[in-house]
Amino acid sequence: MKRIFTLCGVLCLALASLAQTDTTGKQTPQYDTIRIGGITIIRKPGTKDRQVIHDREYKMRNRRNSDKPANLSTNWWIFDVGFSNYNDNTNYSSAAAQAYAPGSNETWLELKDGKSRNVNVWFFMQKLNVAKHVVNLKYGLGLELNNYHFKRNVRFDPNPPAVPNAPVLSLDATPGRSYSKDKLAADYLTVPLMLNFNFTPNRKRGFGFSAGISAGYLYTARNKTKNSDEGKRKVKDDFDLEKWKLSYIGELTLGPVRFYGSYALKGMYERGLDITPYNFGFRFSHF
Repeated sequence: MKRIFTLCGVLCLALASLAQTDTTGKQTPQYDTIRIGGITIIRKPGTKDRQVIHDREYKMRNRRNSDKPANLSTNWWIFDVGFSNYNDNTNYSSAAAQAYAPGSNETWLELKDGKSRNVNVWFFMQKLNVAKHVVNLKYGLGLELNNYHFKRNVRFDPNPPAVPNAPVLSLDATPGRSYSKDKLAADYLTVPLMLNFNFTPNRKRGFGFSAGISAGYLYTARNKTKNSDEGKRKVKDDFDLEKWKLSYIGELTLGPVRFYGSYALKGMYERGLDITPYNFGFRFSHF
């Protein structure tokens, strides 16, 4: 009986020891893990082997900050294409008008419909934020090119310096002579200054308007004609045009479409004629 109890006790001790021993004879290894930003480095114990895992990180773009317009924006090479015209308030019966253009009347300087063109080339324009990008200061520098095409066969002649207030404008009534072209070109180096109101500052194609003034300096003027017997004729002179041109200017933005307009503060001639020019048309610009 004692042998049976002894044998049972030995068996229990053996089973207990087996239960505490790993049947595979191996222990689960413990790894050293280091994480640096988006990189995880795992080192196996007892070796120099390392495993590097790159985590993919996704960042949401901050639309509010990225779409916010800059405080100062520059737009290079802006083009305007439109029409030139003027209001003629000349008193042709006055001595001043007859001294400038003897025998003239209100029909002499009538323009051909839709033929007089205005092309402006702006080297640059800048927009400076004033109040929350809704109110901005807009300014630039460029050239205003104006072409006035006449219905009648008028001719401009240089005003000789030795003869003050000499006649400049005449009507060509040569028998048998017909004109296919008769225009006056007046070009200005101009600086515009406007207050801009942008009602949608976070949109590239927004809605708004600008208003202000411009100052232009007459750097060249010429009368170009083409007739049946003389052919092409070009005369360069200032023709007693005002050297400085001050104008009210405006701009309207309707999404991708932009319009411009200008109206001079005073007449374009220094003497004789009371003619006030204005322009309007389309503007090709980023803002």
